[in-house]
Amino acid sequence: MLWVKAFHVIFMISWFAGLFYLPRLFVYHASSSDEISNERFKVMERKLFYGIMTPAAVVTIILGFWMIYDYAWRWLAESSMLWLDIKLAIVGLLLIYHFYCWKFVKLFKDDKNNHSHVYYRWFNEIPVFMLMGIIILVIVKPI
Repeated sequence: MLWVKAFHVIFMISWFAGLFYLPRLFVYHASSSDEISNERFKVMERKLFYGIMTPAAVVTIILGFWMIYDYAWRWLAESSMLWLDIKLAIVGLLLIYHFYCWKFVKLFKDDKNNHSHVYYRWFNEIPVFMLMGIIILVIVKPI
């Protein structure tokens, strides 16, 4: 099970790298005005979202469910696993964030972005707080 956990963390880090970098690309893309930059950002966003972020998210979630399945007997038997319920809720919010990123990739692809670079600067901060919450819940288990 330690191998599953190790690869879960590796793919989670890859997913978060994309969740941190893609919105930063949106900031730069929203600020660009020339066609060459516009097309370059479209390619970068597409490759990051479909080539790295989404596969990493899928593997992270599959391995996470594998660990939950393996530990299900303990999870159901102990009432002190509320931290895991909250962590899973945050992962659900991350999936919603991921789908918003997909929406923005499509809007930029179709040249229909209507948000400023300032909007994306704020949007870029959301996964930081989610990651902090997940790490605190998993390591400290405060609940």
